[in-house]
Amino acid sequence: MPLFGPPNIEKFKAKGDNPGLLKALEYQGNWRVRRDAAEALGQMGDSVAVKPLIAALKDGTSSVCLAAAEALGQIGDAGAVEPLIAILKSSAGNVRKGVALALGQIGDAGALESLVAALKDPSWSVRQAAAKALGQIHDPRAIEPLRAALADQDSSVCRAVAEALGKLGFRPHGS
Repeated sequence: MPLFGPPNIEKFKAKGDNPGLLKALEYQGNWRVRRDAAEALGQMGDSVAVKPLIAALKDGTSSVCLAAAEALGQIGDAGAVEPLIAILKSSAGNVRKGVALALGQIGDAGALESLVAALKDPSWSVRQAAAKALGQIHDPRAIEPLRAALADQDSSVCRAVAEALGKLGFRPHGS
């Protein structure tokens, strides 16, 4: 870590310096440094970053929480499912959306119930992300809740629901 100024995330990333990025994830001087460190850790895909990224889900800045959730999705460690589910109830819609997408990337059926509940989220983008995630998890228990979500008033949600049902092998009668 440099003695003066914020950590240089680009240098850490270029060198593959995970310890430097992990320290930067805790840097309190600037939320952008923490966000960029989380993004870089996700791109590197090292499971050593899972626990620190889970801790970053509790950061007071929604951009950092979102970056940590996305990074956990990229890493794909099932150990992140429960902490992500806890954040799925966040008040920030963009964070809920990112968490739903991350849960889909991880693909663990343990997230099924929470993602089904997210199909009724007040935010259309969260409902859309939940539908996409359910399609990625490939659990047939999602078919009935997804069928019900076909009645959503937002066309982009309906499109995501239809795509998810297709991934699950659901075909409407007569097809």
